[in-house]
Amino acid sequence: MTETPLDAPRTWVEFADPADEGQRFRCDLTWLTSRWTCVFGTGCHGIDAELPDFGCCVLGAHFTDDDDVERVAAAAAELGPDEWQLRPEGRLARSTWTEKEDGARKTRVVDGACIFLNRPGFPAGAGCALHQHAGLVGVEPHTVKPDVCWQLPIRRTYREVELPDGTEYLEVSIGEYDRRGWGPGGHDLDWYCSGSPDAHVAADPVYLTEGPGLIELMGRAGYDVLVQHCEAHLALVDAARARPGGRRLLPLLVHPATLAAR
Repeated sequence: MTETPLDAPRTWVEFADPADEGQRFRCDLTWLTSRWTCVFGTGCHGIDAELPDFGCCVLGAHFTDDDDVERVAAAAAELGPDEWQLRPEGRLARSTWTEKEDGARKTRVVDGACIFLNRPGFPAGAGCALHQHAGLVGVEPHTVKPDVCWQLPIRRTYREVELPDGTEYLEVSIGEYDRRGWGPGGHDLDWYCSGSPDAHVAADPVYLTEGPGLIELMGRAGYDVLVQHCEAHLALVDAARARPGGRRLLPLLVHPATLAAR
């Protein structure tokens, strides 16, 4: 299936952050109630058509800050060669699994993909060694993976908003990390999952399947309010499906890739 248009209409909701009176959330309900899911190993075409088994791991992961690096370093130190196929031999110095690209630190790329990517045929299974380790020890992936990896394809952005009366607040947007989030190069990716019906096959919506990550991004109080808005939005979708002529509203209410998948 082809990917759906990037500029399809969306339904957004805004609400005050219950935990911080100085900021408001702006959330893409169309995306957060979609049925997207990661299909790595079960239908992922990969962002590089020549390396479909490597998913979106071919570029390595850029770190957001020092805390991001330290979190991954602590997790990497727990991985033995039975969990991490490309684990460097000897002492695990940071220089053995990171590198600089245009002055920014990122995970090292080895043989066409991130050093943490276990390749097909590895006894522990193909996929991110950090992600697999999280499942093995019973922690959430966002506690061990680079920020950019566990957040994709959810994107959090910030904007300072000044109102006509001179007051200001911080707008925190929670939406889809589509191709444009990668910058100009995003349009050159051979395939991208967030707009592909092939990846909109989950039984539950994104706001539930990605709940732990959203709580990390928004805080528990903000997430609880988001859940209320998502449930109300899905009730509206059900009502539109049921009433005569209501299906004309669905392209505004339902992610186009979710519609196409069904």
